[in-house]
Amino acid sequence: MNADKSTPKNIDEYIADFSPEIQDILQKIRAIVREAVPEAKEKISYQMPTFTLGGKNLVHFAAFKQHIGFYPTPSGTEAFQAEIAGYKHAKGSIQFPLDKPIPYELIEKIVRFRVAETPPKAKK
Repeated sequence: MNADKSTPKNIDEYIADFSPEIQDILQKIRAIVREAVPEAKEKISYQMPTFTLGGKNLVHFAAFKQHIGFYPTPSGTEAFQAEIAGYKHAKGSIQFPLDKPIPYELIEKIVRFRVAETPPKAKK
């Protein structure tokens, strides 16, 4: 994302700021989350595309010069230590290098894990 621009108002604006190749990756990640949890809400949080469920952050993702950052909270990285071992990661974050295939199936597994541990708010 261009640092000179203001914070995007929504995920569409965020994605539009990138090259077509990066837009494609970001749209695929967005579609994975939408398919896994259609009731999730979209927003921009921490200047990144964010999905929430029941008012709680589910996952964030962002594009950088050399990687896609995926932020499934600490529990989302702890539960997949074996699968993410080949990627640079930290507590709550994973970096998928742009010079390697993006592991969309792994992203889907992590999203589904996060959905299972983030039940929606009970209706009053």
